[in-house]
Amino acid sequence: MRKNANLHAVRAFSDRKWILPFFASLLVSVTLFLAAVFGIFSSPYAGDPLSFDFISSARMEDSSEYYVESDLKRSLDPSDDSRLEPPRIAYLISGTKGDAQRMRRTLQAVYHPRNQYIMHLDLEAPPRERIELATLIKIDPTFRKLENVRVMAKSNLVTYKGPTMIASTLQAVAILLKENADWDWFINLSASDYPLVTQDDLLHVFYNLSRDLNFIEHTEIVGWKLNHRARPIFIDPGLYLSKKFDIFKTSQSRSLPTSFKLFTGSAWVMLSRSFLEFCVLGWDNFPRIVLMYFTNFISSPESYFHTVICNTEEFQTTVVNHDLHYIAWDNPPKQHPHYLTIKDFNNTVKSGAIFARKFAKDDPVLDKIDQELLGRPEGQFVPGAWCVGSSDGGADPCSLRGDDSVFRPGPGAERLQELLQKLLSEDRYNNSCSSPSIEPTNVTVH
Repeated sequence: MRKNANLHAVRAFSDRKWILPFFASLLVSVTLFLAAVFGIFSSPYAGDPLSFDFISSARMEDSSEYYVESDLKRSLDPSDDSRLEPPRIAYLISGTKGDAQRMRRTLQAVYHPRNQYIMHLDLEAPPRERIELATLIKIDPTFRKLENVRVMAKSNLVTYKGPTMIASTLQAVAILLKENADWDWFINLSASDYPLVTQDDLLHVFYNLSRDLNFIEHTEIVGWKLNHRARPIFIDPGLYLSKKFDIFKTSQSRSLPTSFKLFTGSAWVMLSRSFLEFCVLGWDNFPRIVLMYFTNFISSPESYFHTVICNTEEFQTTVVNHDLHYIAWDNPPKQHPHYLTIKDFNNTVKSGAIFARKFAKDDPVLDKIDQELLGRPEGQFVPGAWCVGSSDGGADPCSLRGDDSVFRPGPGAERLQELLQKLLSEDRYNNSCSSPSIEPTNVTVH
Protein backbone atom coordinates (compact mmCIF):
# COMPACT_ATOMS: atom_id res chain seq x y z
CA MET A 1 0.00 0.00 0.00
CA ARG A 2 2.83 2.41 0.87
CA LYS A 3 4.43 1.75 -2.46
CA ASN A 4 1.24 2.53 -4.32
CA ALA A 5 0.77 5.74 -2.30
CA ASN A 6 4.26 6.90 -3.18
CA LEU A 7 3.68 6.11 -6.83
CA HIS A 8 0.48 8.18 -6.76
CA ALA A 9 2.31 11.12 -5.22
CA VAL A 10 5.02 10.97 -7.84
CA ARG A 11 2.41 10.95 -10.63
CA ALA A 12 0.60 13.93 -9.04
CA PHE A 13 3.87 15.86 -8.78
CA SER A 14 4.88 14.98 -12.31
CA ASP A 15 1.60 16.38 -13.62
CA ARG A 16 2.61 20.05 -14.02
CA LYS A 17 -0.72 21.39 -15.30
CA TRP A 18 -1.37 23.01 -11.94
CA ILE A 19 1.83 25.12 -12.01
CA LEU A 20 0.68 27.84 -14.47
CA PRO A 21 -2.63 28.58 -12.68
CA PHE A 22 -0.80 28.55 -9.37
CA PHE A 23 1.75 31.18 -10.37
CA ALA A 24 -0.90 33.27 -12.13
CA SER A 25 -2.95 33.32 -8.93
CA LEU A 26 0.16 34.19 -6.95
CA LEU A 27 0.99 37.10 -9.28
CA VAL A 28 -2.55 38.50 -9.01
CA SER A 29 -2.46 38.17 -5.23
CA VAL A 30 0.88 40.00 -4.97
CA THR A 31 -0.35 42.76 -7.31
CA LEU A 32 -3.50 43.28 -5.28
CA PHE A 33 -1.49 43.37 -2.08
CA LEU A 34 0.88 46.03 -3.43
CA ALA A 35 -2.07 48.00 -4.75
CA ALA A 36 -3.64 48.01 -1.31
CA VAL A 37 -0.37 49.12 0.31
CA PHE A 38 0.72 51.84 -2.11
CA GLY A 39 -2.62 52.92 -3.52
CA ILE A 40 -1.56 52.79 -7.13
CA PHE A 41 -5.14 52.53 -8.27
CA SER A 42 -6.33 55.64 -6.42
CA SER A 43 -7.52 57.92 -9.23
CA PRO A 44 -6.86 61.67 -9.15
CA TYR A 45 -10.19 62.06 -10.94
CA ALA A 46 -12.75 61.59 -8.16
CA GLY A 47 -15.70 61.77 -10.51
CA ASP A 48 -14.54 58.94 -12.75
CA PRO A 49 -12.59 56.06 -11.15
CA LEU A 50 -11.75 54.64 -14.58
CA SER A 51 -10.28 57.76 -16.07
CA PHE A 52 -6.73 56.58 -15.40
CA ASP A 53 -7.14 54.00 -18.15
CA PHE A 54 -6.99 56.45 -21.04
CA ILE A 55 -6.00 59.98 -22.08
CA SER A 56 -8.83 62.25 -23.05
CA SER A 57 -9.07 63.16 -26.73
CA ALA A 58 -9.12 66.85 -25.83
CA ARG A 59 -5.64 66.62 -24.36
CA MET A 60 -4.41 64.55 -27.28
CA GLU A 61 -5.33 67.34 -29.66
CA ASP A 62 -2.78 69.54 -27.91
CA SER A 63 -0.09 67.01 -27.21
CA SER A 64 2.71 69.60 -26.92
CA GLU A 65 2.62 69.35 -23.14
CA TYR A 66 3.91 65.79 -23.34
CA TYR A 67 7.21 66.78 -24.94
CA VAL A 68 10.31 68.15 -23.23
CA GLU A 69 10.75 70.85 -25.90
CA SER A 70 7.46 72.43 -24.87
CA ASP A 71 8.46 72.41 -21.22
CA LEU A 72 11.69 74.18 -22.12
CA LYS A 73 9.90 76.80 -24.19
CA ARG A 74 7.42 77.48 -21.41
CA SER A 75 10.24 77.90 -18.90
CA LEU A 76 11.88 80.49 -21.14
CA ASP A 77 8.76 82.54 -21.80
CA PRO A 78 8.91 85.72 -19.75
CA SER A 79 6.12 86.17 -17.26
CA ASP A 80 3.44 88.75 -17.77
CA ASP A 81 4.93 90.74 -14.90
CA SER A 82 8.20 91.21 -16.82
CA ARG A 83 6.27 92.89 -19.63
CA LEU A 84 5.33 95.65 -17.20
CA GLU A 85 8.99 96.49 -16.57
CA PRO A 86 10.82 98.99 -18.80
CA PRO A 87 12.79 97.13 -21.47
CA ARG A 88 16.44 96.20 -21.33
CA ILE A 89 18.77 95.95 -24.34
CA ALA A 90 21.78 93.67 -24.78
CA TYR A 91 24.51 95.05 -27.06
CA LEU A 92 27.39 93.42 -28.89
CA ILE A 93 29.97 96.00 -30.03
CA SER A 94 32.59 94.47 -32.31
CA GLY A 95 35.85 95.79 -33.69
CA THR A 96 39.20 94.84 -35.11
CA LYS A 97 42.76 96.13 -35.01
CA GLY A 98 42.85 99.85 -34.12
CA ASP A 99 39.20 100.03 -33.00
CA ALA A 100 39.53 100.02 -29.19
CA GLN A 101 39.01 103.79 -28.75
CA ARG A 102 36.17 103.86 -31.28
CA MET A 103 34.43 101.01 -29.48
CA ARG A 104 34.76 102.85 -26.16
CA ARG A 105 33.21 105.98 -27.70
CA THR A 106 30.30 103.98 -29.14
CA LEU A 107 29.85 102.29 -25.75
CA GLN A 108 29.60 105.64 -23.97
CA ALA A 109 27.09 106.85 -26.57
CA VAL A 110 24.76 103.84 -26.11
CA TYR A 111 25.32 103.22 -22.40
CA HIS A 112 22.48 102.91 -19.91
CA PRO A 113 22.51 101.15 -16.51
CA ARG A 114 19.54 98.91 -17.48
CA ASN A 115 21.37 97.40 -20.43
CA GLN A 116 24.00 94.70 -20.92
CA TYR A 117 27.12 95.09 -23.10
CA ILE A 118 29.71 92.76 -24.61
CA MET A 119 32.82 94.13 -26.33
CA HIS A 120 34.65 91.93 -28.82
CA LEU A 121 37.95 92.79 -30.45
CA ASP A 122 38.71 90.11 -33.01
CA LEU A 123 41.90 88.09 -33.17
CA GLU A 124 43.51 90.49 -35.65
CA ALA A 125 43.81 93.08 -32.86
CA PRO A 126 47.05 92.67 -30.87
CA PRO A 127 46.81 91.54 -27.22
CA ARG A 128 48.04 94.95 -26.11
CA GLU A 129 44.98 96.64 -27.60
CA ARG A 130 42.63 94.10 -26.03
CA ILE A 131 44.24 94.67 -22.63
CA GLU A 132 43.91 98.41 -23.15
CA LEU A 133 40.18 98.09 -23.82
CA ALA A 134 39.68 95.80 -20.82
CA THR A 135 41.59 98.25 -18.62
CA LEU A 136 39.46 101.18 -19.78
CA ILE A 137 36.35 99.24 -18.79
CA LYS A 138 37.80 98.04 -15.50
CA ILE A 139 38.89 101.46 -14.20
CA ASP A 140 35.61 103.20 -15.03
CA PRO A 141 33.73 103.53 -11.71
CA THR A 142 30.27 103.20 -13.32
CA PHE A 143 31.15 100.03 -15.21
CA ARG A 144 32.92 98.61 -12.17
CA LYS A 145 29.95 99.22 -9.89
CA LEU A 146 27.19 97.96 -12.19
CA GLU A 147 29.19 95.13 -13.83
CA ASN A 148 27.09 95.27 -17.00
CA VAL A 149 29.99 95.63 -19.47
CA ARG A 150 32.14 92.63 -20.44
CA VAL A 151 35.17 92.34 -22.69
CA MET A 152 35.49 88.93 -24.34
CA ALA A 153 38.82 87.56 -23.16
CA LYS A 154 39.01 84.84 -25.82
CA SER A 155 38.80 86.54 -29.19
CA ASN A 156 37.52 85.04 -32.40
CA LEU A 157 38.91 85.36 -35.88
CA VAL A 158 36.21 87.16 -37.85
CA THR A 159 36.30 87.12 -41.64
CA TYR A 160 34.37 89.69 -43.63
CA LYS A 161 31.35 88.02 -45.31
CA GLY A 162 32.19 84.70 -43.64
CA PRO A 163 30.34 82.50 -41.12
CA THR A 164 32.91 83.34 -38.43
CA MET A 165 30.95 86.55 -37.85
CA ILE A 166 27.82 84.49 -37.13
CA ALA A 167 29.80 82.24 -34.77
CA SER A 168 31.10 85.26 -32.87
CA THR A 169 27.60 86.75 -32.60
CA LEU A 170 26.09 83.49 -31.35
CA GLN A 171 28.85 83.17 -28.78
CA ALA A 172 28.09 86.65 -27.46
CA VAL A 173 24.39 85.81 -27.25
CA ALA A 174 25.17 82.59 -25.39
CA ILE A 175 27.27 84.52 -22.86
CA LEU A 176 24.51 87.07 -22.38
CA LEU A 177 21.96 84.31 -21.80
CA LYS A 178 24.25 82.54 -19.35
CA GLU A 179 25.39 85.59 -17.39
CA ASN A 180 22.18 87.61 -17.35
CA ALA A 181 18.99 86.63 -19.18
CA ASP A 182 17.25 89.76 -17.96
CA TRP A 183 17.13 91.55 -21.31
CA ASP A 184 14.50 91.88 -24.03
CA TRP A 185 16.32 92.67 -27.29
CA PHE A 186 19.78 92.10 -28.72
CA ILE A 187 21.54 94.62 -30.98
CA ASN A 188 24.82 94.07 -32.82
CA LEU A 189 26.98 97.08 -33.67
CA SER A 190 30.42 97.58 -35.14
CA ALA A 191 32.99 100.22 -34.24
CA SER A 192 31.85 102.21 -37.28
CA ASP A 193 28.23 102.46 -36.04
CA TYR A 194 26.94 105.38 -33.98
CA PRO A 195 23.57 106.16 -32.37
CA LEU A 196 21.25 108.95 -33.52
CA VAL A 197 18.97 108.86 -30.46
CA THR A 198 19.64 108.60 -26.73
CA GLN A 199 19.00 105.42 -24.77
CA ASP A 200 16.25 107.30 -22.91
CA ASP A 201 14.61 107.89 -26.31
CA LEU A 202 15.00 104.24 -27.30
CA LEU A 203 13.83 102.68 -24.03
CA HIS A 204 10.92 105.10 -23.74
CA VAL A 205 9.60 104.31 -27.23
CA PHE A 206 10.14 100.55 -26.94
CA TYR A 207 8.48 100.43 -23.51
CA ASN A 208 5.04 99.95 -25.08
CA LEU A 209 6.11 97.61 -27.91
CA SER A 210 5.69 93.85 -27.87
CA ARG A 211 8.93 92.27 -26.61
CA ASP A 212 8.53 89.59 -29.31
CA LEU A 213 9.19 91.93 -32.26
CA ASN A 214 12.29 91.29 -34.40
CA PHE A 215 13.73 94.09 -36.53
CA ILE A 216 15.60 92.48 -39.41
CA GLU A 217 15.68 93.80 -42.96
CA HIS A 218 15.20 90.89 -45.36
CA THR A 219 14.11 89.72 -48.77
CA GLU A 220 13.85 86.25 -50.30
CA ILE A 221 16.80 85.16 -52.44
CA VAL A 222 15.50 84.64 -55.95
CA GLY A 223 16.67 84.91 -59.54
CA TRP A 224 20.34 85.43 -60.29
CA LYS A 225 21.26 85.58 -56.59
CA LEU A 226 20.45 81.90 -56.22
CA ASN A 227 23.13 80.98 -58.77
CA HIS A 228 25.69 83.48 -57.50
CA ARG A 229 25.20 83.00 -53.76
CA ALA A 230 23.39 79.76 -52.98
CA ARG A 231 24.83 77.27 -55.46
CA PRO A 232 28.58 78.03 -55.18
CA ILE A 233 30.52 76.60 -52.22
CA PHE A 234 32.65 79.16 -50.37
CA ILE A 235 35.31 78.47 -47.73
CA ASP A 236 36.04 80.74 -44.78
CA PRO A 237 39.70 80.17 -43.78
CA GLY A 238 38.90 81.69 -40.39
CA LEU A 239 37.20 78.40 -39.46
CA TYR A 240 40.48 76.50 -39.80
CA LEU A 241 43.41 78.95 -39.53
CA SER A 242 44.64 81.42 -36.91
CA LYS A 243 45.37 84.17 -39.44
CA LYS A 244 42.78 86.13 -41.38
CA PHE A 245 42.38 85.49 -45.12
CA ASP A 246 39.55 86.37 -47.49
CA ILE A 247 36.90 83.74 -48.17
CA PHE A 248 37.33 81.95 -51.48
CA LYS A 249 35.11 80.14 -53.95
CA THR A 250 35.65 76.45 -54.73
CA SER A 251 35.16 74.79 -58.10
CA GLN A 252 32.23 72.76 -56.77
CA SER A 253 28.57 73.74 -56.60
CA ARG A 254 25.54 72.36 -54.78
CA SER A 255 21.83 72.03 -55.26
CA LEU A 256 19.39 74.42 -53.63
CA PRO A 257 17.66 73.43 -50.38
CA THR A 258 14.13 72.14 -50.82
CA SER A 259 12.98 72.10 -47.18
CA PHE A 260 13.39 75.83 -46.56
CA LYS A 261 13.59 79.13 -48.45
CA LEU A 262 16.66 81.34 -48.45
CA PHE A 263 16.54 84.98 -47.34
CA THR A 264 19.07 87.78 -47.27
CA GLY A 265 19.27 91.33 -45.98
CA SER A 266 21.17 93.53 -43.54
CA ALA A 267 23.68 92.01 -41.13
CA TRP A 268 22.65 94.56 -38.48
CA VAL A 269 19.68 93.42 -36.44
CA MET A 270 17.58 93.99 -33.33
CA LEU A 271 16.35 90.56 -32.26
CA SER A 272 14.10 89.44 -29.42
CA ARG A 273 15.41 87.31 -26.58
CA SER A 274 12.80 84.62 -27.32
CA PHE A 275 14.02 84.22 -30.91
CA LEU A 276 17.68 84.08 -29.89
CA GLU A 277 16.91 81.49 -27.22
CA PHE A 278 15.37 79.45 -30.05
CA CYS A 279 18.59 79.83 -32.08
CA VAL A 280 21.09 79.21 -29.27
CA LEU A 281 19.49 76.84 -26.77
CA GLY A 282 18.41 74.43 -29.47
CA TRP A 283 15.14 72.68 -28.59
CA ASP A 284 14.54 72.59 -32.36
CA ASN A 285 17.22 71.36 -34.76
CA PHE A 286 16.37 73.79 -37.57
CA PRO A 287 18.68 76.67 -36.51
CA ARG A 288 21.63 74.24 -36.48
CA ILE A 289 20.72 72.88 -39.91
CA VAL A 290 20.66 76.41 -41.32
CA LEU A 291 23.91 77.27 -39.53
CA MET A 292 25.67 74.33 -41.18
CA TYR A 293 24.25 75.29 -44.56
CA PHE A 294 25.55 78.86 -44.28
CA THR A 295 29.02 77.68 -43.33
CA ASN A 296 29.80 77.60 -47.06
CA PHE A 297 27.81 80.65 -48.12
CA ILE A 298 29.02 84.08 -49.18
CA SER A 299 27.85 86.95 -46.96
CA SER A 300 26.30 84.48 -44.55
CA PRO A 301 25.92 87.15 -41.80
CA GLU A 302 23.37 88.74 -44.12
CA SER A 303 21.34 85.55 -44.42
CA TYR A 304 21.51 83.30 -41.35
CA PHE A 305 19.05 84.92 -38.92
CA HIS A 306 16.89 86.00 -41.85
CA THR A 307 16.49 82.43 -43.13
CA VAL A 308 15.87 80.95 -39.68
CA ILE A 309 13.20 83.44 -38.69
CA CYS A 310 11.33 83.47 -41.99
CA ASN A 311 11.13 79.66 -42.09
CA THR A 312 9.91 79.27 -38.50
CA GLU A 313 6.17 79.63 -38.15
CA GLU A 314 6.43 80.62 -34.50
CA PHE A 315 8.39 83.78 -35.38
CA GLN A 316 7.30 84.74 -38.90
CA THR A 317 4.65 87.18 -37.68
CA THR A 318 7.11 88.92 -35.35
CA VAL A 319 9.32 90.25 -38.15
CA VAL A 320 9.58 93.97 -38.95
CA ASN A 321 11.38 94.49 -42.26
CA HIS A 322 13.89 97.14 -41.19
CA ASP A 323 17.34 97.15 -39.55
CA LEU A 324 16.81 100.51 -37.74
CA HIS A 325 19.97 101.86 -39.41
CA TYR A 326 20.58 104.74 -41.79
CA ILE A 327 22.99 103.55 -44.50
CA ALA A 328 23.97 105.40 -47.68
CA TRP A 329 24.70 102.82 -50.37
CA ASP A 330 26.60 103.17 -53.59
CA ASN A 331 24.63 102.82 -56.82
CA PRO A 332 25.36 100.69 -58.78
CA PRO A 333 25.84 98.00 -57.57
CA LYS A 334 24.60 98.75 -54.04
CA GLN A 335 27.20 96.59 -52.39
CA HIS A 336 29.17 98.93 -50.14
CA PRO A 337 27.98 101.72 -47.86
CA HIS A 338 29.48 105.20 -48.19
CA TYR A 339 31.25 106.77 -45.24
CA LEU A 340 28.91 109.34 -43.77
CA THR A 341 30.08 112.91 -43.34
CA ILE A 342 28.62 116.23 -42.25
CA LYS A 343 26.91 116.62 -45.63
CA ASP A 344 24.84 113.52 -44.76
CA PHE A 345 23.78 114.87 -41.37
CA ASN A 346 20.33 116.21 -42.32
CA ASN A 347 19.30 113.07 -44.18
CA THR A 348 20.57 110.97 -41.31
CA VAL A 349 18.38 112.84 -38.83
CA LYS A 350 15.31 112.78 -41.09
CA SER A 351 15.51 108.98 -41.39
CA GLY A 352 14.31 108.55 -37.81
CA ALA A 353 16.66 105.57 -37.47
CA ILE A 354 18.28 104.59 -34.19
CA PHE A 355 21.77 104.10 -35.65
CA ALA A 356 23.80 105.11 -38.69
CA ARG A 357 26.85 103.64 -40.40
CA LYS A 358 29.57 103.81 -41.67
CA PHE A 359 31.58 106.52 -39.95
CA ALA A 360 35.30 107.03 -40.35
CA LYS A 361 37.34 107.19 -37.17
CA ASP A 362 36.91 110.54 -35.38
CA ASP A 363 35.01 112.09 -38.30
CA PRO A 364 33.71 115.60 -37.37
CA VAL A 365 30.12 114.44 -38.00
CA LEU A 366 30.37 112.34 -34.84
CA ASP A 367 31.02 115.49 -32.78
CA LYS A 368 28.01 117.10 -34.45
CA ILE A 369 25.83 114.11 -33.53
CA ASP A 370 27.10 114.29 -29.95
CA GLN A 371 26.32 117.97 -29.65
CA GLU A 372 23.02 118.30 -31.52
CA LEU A 373 21.36 114.89 -31.13
CA LEU A 374 22.76 113.21 -28.03
CA GLY A 375 23.88 116.10 -25.83
CA ARG A 376 27.01 114.15 -24.99
CA PRO A 377 30.03 116.05 -23.66
CA GLU A 378 33.37 114.79 -24.93
CA GLY A 379 34.57 111.72 -23.08
CA GLN A 380 31.36 111.32 -21.06
CA PHE A 381 28.15 109.30 -21.16
CA VAL A 382 25.06 110.49 -22.98
CA PRO A 383 23.07 112.08 -20.14
CA GLY A 384 19.66 110.65 -19.26
CA ALA A 385 17.20 110.72 -16.43
CA TRP A 386 19.44 108.25 -14.56
CA CYS A 387 22.20 110.87 -14.37
CA VAL A 388 21.48 112.97 -11.26
CA GLY A 389 24.93 114.40 -10.54
CA SER A 390 26.14 117.94 -11.14
CA SER A 391 27.73 119.05 -14.39
CA ASP A 392 29.45 122.05 -12.80
CA GLY A 393 33.00 122.51 -13.91
CA GLY A 394 32.61 119.95 -16.68
CA ALA A 395 31.86 117.08 -14.29
CA ASP A 396 30.00 114.05 -15.62
CA PRO A 397 26.43 114.14 -14.23
CA CYS A 398 26.20 110.39 -14.80
CA SER A 399 28.82 109.81 -12.10
CA LEU A 400 25.88 109.85 -9.68
CA ARG A 401 23.18 107.35 -10.63
CA GLY A 402 19.46 107.75 -10.00
CA ASP A 403 16.45 105.60 -10.91
CA ASP A 404 17.26 103.79 -14.16
CA SER A 405 13.58 102.97 -14.81
CA VAL A 406 12.79 106.67 -15.35
CA PHE A 407 13.41 108.16 -18.80
CA ARG A 408 13.70 111.67 -20.16
CA PRO A 409 12.87 111.37 -23.88
CA GLY A 410 13.74 114.14 -26.29
CA PRO A 411 13.25 114.95 -30.01
CA GLY A 412 14.88 111.64 -30.95
CA ALA A 413 11.98 109.77 -29.37
CA GLU A 414 9.53 111.63 -31.61
CA ARG A 415 11.53 110.79 -34.73
CA LEU A 416 11.81 107.15 -33.72
CA GLN A 417 8.11 106.93 -32.84
CA GLU A 418 7.20 108.24 -36.29
CA LEU A 419 9.44 105.66 -37.97
CA LEU A 420 7.97 102.78 -35.96
CA GLN A 421 4.43 103.86 -36.73
CA LYS A 422 5.25 103.52 -40.43
CA LEU A 423 7.02 100.19 -39.95
CA LEU A 424 4.23 98.67 -37.89
CA SER A 425 1.46 99.80 -40.18
CA GLU A 426 -0.59 96.99 -41.70
CA ASP A 427 0.77 97.12 -45.21
CA ARG A 428 4.41 96.86 -44.06
CA TYR A 429 4.20 94.54 -41.10
CA ASN A 430 1.65 91.81 -41.90
CA ASN A 431 3.78 88.66 -42.12
CA SER A 432 6.54 90.31 -44.13
CA CYS A 433 8.36 86.99 -44.61
CA SER A 434 5.62 85.76 -46.94
CA SER A 435 4.78 89.15 -48.45
CA PRO A 436 6.27 90.52 -51.67
CA SER A 437 9.66 92.09 -51.11
CA ILE A 438 9.58 95.68 -49.87
CA GLU A 439 12.19 98.13 -51.00
CA PRO A 440 14.43 98.96 -48.04
CA THR A 441 14.07 102.44 -46.62
CA ASN A 442 17.82 102.98 -46.42
CA VAL A 443 18.83 105.81 -48.73
CA THR A 444 20.67 105.23 -51.97
CA VAL A 445 23.22 107.85 -52.95
CA HIS A 446 23.57 108.62 -56.62
